[in-house]
Amino acid sequence: MILILAMEDMSMSLINLTTKNFDETIKSGKTLVDFFADWCGPCKMLSPIIKEIADEVGTRAVVAKVDVDEQRDLAVRYKVSSIPTVIFFENGAEIKRFEGVRPKEMYLALIGE
Repeated sequence: MILILAMEDMSMSLINLTTKNFDETIKSGKTLVDFFADWCGPCKMLSPIIKEIADEVGTRAVVAKVDVDEQRDLAVRYKVSSIPTVIFFENGAEIKRFEGVRPKEMYLALIGE
């Protein structure tokens, strides 16, 4: 029962990014990346929203997360100074970024829902 609940909570379309797969993941199409940390309260508030977005957009966009504690190089590279920070990329180029928690509709609008 616990395993089933845990699997239902996980989004199959949400990707965890590292320095090894980041560039390849964002290079084509639309990608929404949530820079977060486990200890961050607002990040915990945003996490279910990001999961919902990943489930809703399916293959129309990549929705991903970067743990800034584990992937400091990516946080520095993209000048993430506060979290959560959500960056929208299109074909590898940064198009827009949001700091803090925003309504789900703001993120979906970027993807083109």
